[in-house]
Amino acid sequence: ISTVKWNSQIIDYTFVGMRNWLRLFSDNRFYTDLRNLVYYAAGFMTQCILFGFIIASLLDQKIKGEALFRTIIIFPFAVSGIVTGVAWRWLMQPTTGINLLFAQIGLENFQPTWNTHPQYGMFAVTIATSWQFTGYVMALYLAGLRGIPQELREAAAIDGAGTYATYRYVIIPLLMPVTFTAIVLTGMNSIRVFDVLASMSGSGPAFATDTLAFFMFQSTFGAYRYSLGAAIGAFMILLSGFLVIPYLRSMSGELER
Repeated sequence: ISTVKWNSQIIDYTFVGMRNWLRLFSDNRFYTDLRNLVYYAAGFMTQCILFGFIIASLLDQKIKGEALFRTIIIFPFAVSGIVTGVAWRWLMQPTTGINLLFAQIGLENFQPTWNTHPQYGMFAVTIATSWQFTGYVMALYLAGLRGIPQELREAAAIDGAGTYATYRYVIIPLLMPVTFTAIVLTGMNSIRVFDVLASMSGSGPAFATDTLAFFMFQSTFGAYRYSLGAAIGAFMILLSGFLVIPYLRSMSGELER
């Protein structure tokens, strides 16, 4: 569809070659979305992987009430993206939510605009999405930690390795396959993010929180430019391939070994 002239409600399969792609690459909004994708991926992936690993490491200490804490942390993953977006949109309202809490503890001068900020709005969106997805990454890391033989930790302790050295030289290297999986999953989520953002701020001021998925949605179902929307979707699939193909090759290599 990205190579035909279907830019209205009337179906038109007239072949136009790469015209829709050239139109996409000449659109300033497309490059704004690519910039936003980099910002979003950096914030979202870092938060999910970092906090997911830290929480999993804490739960791996077999603390009392672990099952309860594990359920609470992974619960946001079961909440739909629309519900997450609506809840965080209220929390990030300039005069209510988190800002009201800041005012009550004496930080009246600290009143950020969160997801409506023209420069940092995308980073505010990552707070909501990482809150939703961190529990899933935590579960991946916790499963990986529980799969590490206790003998390896004991051997490291006998060799004089402390907690930091054990994690750095034993546990973290053994968790690299889990980290690779988490990178692929969070990267894929970064490329296709739509529901949370659509219910929080949409494109935002000056496309500050716009994404490729939202651009595709508006082009296809708002402006009825189906061929342009198909070009955007195809580009998103190509981006996903840069994550999925190396992952599949690594998995096939492990199966062969």
